[in-house]
Amino acid sequence: MAKHAKVPRGRGRGLFVLGYFFVASLVMVSAVDPYSGTIASANSVDTYDQPLVTYQSLQLVPLSAVDYGRGSFEVLTGEQARPITVKRAPTPETGSVKAFALSQVESKGWDYDQFSCLVKLWERESNWRWNATNKSSGAYGIPQSLPATKMAKAGADWRTNPETQVRWGIGYIDGRYGSPCAALVHSDEHNWY
Repeated sequence: MAKHAKVPRGRGRGLFVLGYFFVASLVMVSAVDPYSGTIASANSVDTYDQPLVTYQSLQLVPLSAVDYGRGSFEVLTGEQARPITVKRAPTPETGSVKAFALSQVESKGWDYDQFSCLVKLWERESNWRWNATNKSSGAYGIPQSLPATKMAKAGADWRTNPETQVRWGIGYIDGRYGSPCAALVHSDEHNWY
């Protein structure tokens, strides 16, 4: 006659139950493929229309200067490139000022990384407030134009229309720095752009 395991009572019983579920979980994970049923689709497969041979530049950075945060990327441009780490900006809400800024970035042919740099830059400058005013310098608006009246080139409603301010700011960045990431590098080094 076979003897059955005796289930302990009290505190030991809780550990017994916990151990039972732990072992059962290991068996289930080993027996069942958690990814079964997942099918690749056109939405989940990246395609590239680029030549197979690409060239990259490599710059060694001390480990203490690297941020390994999830969703970050490093941007290097030009011969005198300086590394910056920028977290990928979340997708902006439809109809928001940031969504309008993304459309302006895309119209320049810049990629989403440039939009992420723009988000970081203007969060630092004005936190994306159309009426932000720097008390010491008088810089105004989302892009912190100095003097503020320069934004009138983008539209007569520059004082109150965030889209006019964004349009002017994108043009300023393109003309002076060539890209939002280059403007962000300058801002990091000099505390202005």
